[in-house]
Amino acid sequence: MKLWGGRFRKEENKLMEEFNKSFDYDKVLYKKDIEGSIAHVYMQVHCNLLTEEEGTAITDGLVSIHEDICNGKLPLEGNYEDIHSFIEINLIKRIGEVGKKLHTARSRNDQVATDMRLYAKEETTDLIQLISNFKNTIKEVAYKNSVIMPGYTHLQRAQVVTFKHHLMAYYSMFDRDEKRLKNALEILDECPLGCGALAGTTHNIDRNITQEKLGFKRVVENYMDGVSDRDYLLELMGDFSIIMMHLSRLSEELILWSSQEFKFVEIDDLYTTGSSIMPQKKNPDGAELIRGKTGRVYGNLFGLLTVMKGLPLAYNKDMQEDKEGFFDSVNTIQMCIQVMERMISTLKVNEESMKKAVKHGFLNATEVADYLVNNNVAFRDAHGIVGSIVIYCEDNKKSIEELSLEELKQFSKVFKEDIYDFIDYENILNKGIKKNLL
Repeated sequence: MKLWGGRFRKEENKLMEEFNKSFDYDKVLYKKDIEGSIAHVYMQVHCNLLTEEEGTAITDGLVSIHEDICNGKLPLEGNYEDIHSFIEINLIKRIGEVGKKLHTARSRNDQVATDMRLYAKEETTDLIQLISNFKNTIKEVAYKNSVIMPGYTHLQRAQVVTFKHHLMAYYSMFDRDEKRLKNALEILDECPLGCGALAGTTHNIDRNITQEKLGFKRVVENYMDGVSDRDYLLELMGDFSIIMMHLSRLSEELILWSSQEFKFVEIDDLYTTGSSIMPQKKNPDGAELIRGKTGRVYGNLFGLLTVMKGLPLAYNKDMQEDKEGFFDSVNTIQMCIQVMERMISTLKVNEESMKKAVKHGFLNATEVADYLVNNNVAFRDAHGIVGSIVIYCEDNKKSIEELSLEELKQFSKVFKEDIYDFIDYENILNKGIKKNLL
């Protein structure tokens, strides 16, 4: 049974039927489809499109379908075109002819649009909570590990920072991500139910009733835009892509830091795997998978952008392609956030390796230049002097702080005993200008 077909002389081709159906993936919308339908029935009764008895029968039928899906009595399977036909066909089987009145004053176009907005709202709200939890974990681990480490530019040791400050940079990134998602939620919080196929309905309906019943802040103003708008999915998928980019950057650092070359951190066994041939290996697969899945989320965004780029108003079947990519992105990003949160919470920080890297990285070279400038040496001259000192240190396998005062004076007579306090790493971090690095 199909929800359409009255004007057709021939049965749908079997290949076309398989090509057209979306039930295998849009069945995840069953809760939202039932929720939207119950709100629609409530409005129908209020506007005298259904009697109280009819409304009660349809609502009870929808509730029983939801219960049976949840408890496994009604499996989401079978030869159905989509989740909407699954719900309606099973409703009619349960309550008879009155079930056919459910769709009065509604199109599948505004029905699908409503389901997707409800789903997007719920999943995004859940994602915001996951990010909030993750931020708390980042902060907790950062503040427990305020140990010195090299800060990098161009993946070259640059200046001394703390692990806390480094990790809190990601806190800032995910804080912006949370704000972006909240902003996207505010924009998408419109109810398209009542837009019909593209031009509303001649039935006497009250869109504000369904809007309030479903928890939307407002109704969609333009009917054609209401059924054909996928901007909210694109915006969310864009936000997802930025979040995944941040996760991927953090993954890359964990992969580097946990290598034998760095030994800055150790990822817990729970989130690593071994080699089938090399027994010594401990691979950072959790981080690598997150880094890899970032491309998957990017691809879903570009896929939908490409689908939408040439579509005339209003609804076109191309828009059915919005679902698989969005569902996949939601599942992927929620999984990645949770895995990363657990990796960070169980991360072991190797303080000694970080300190050793600082000592061997000339990370106080900038402070040596600052010292010279403070003693009336022009910055460009100071820069050249310190460059020569670094070469000398490399040739003699020493750090700057290991040089004697006599050695330093070879490069500039302004050096005095106070240079050693000035370039001490702990003192560098404690100076007023760098207190936020602690």
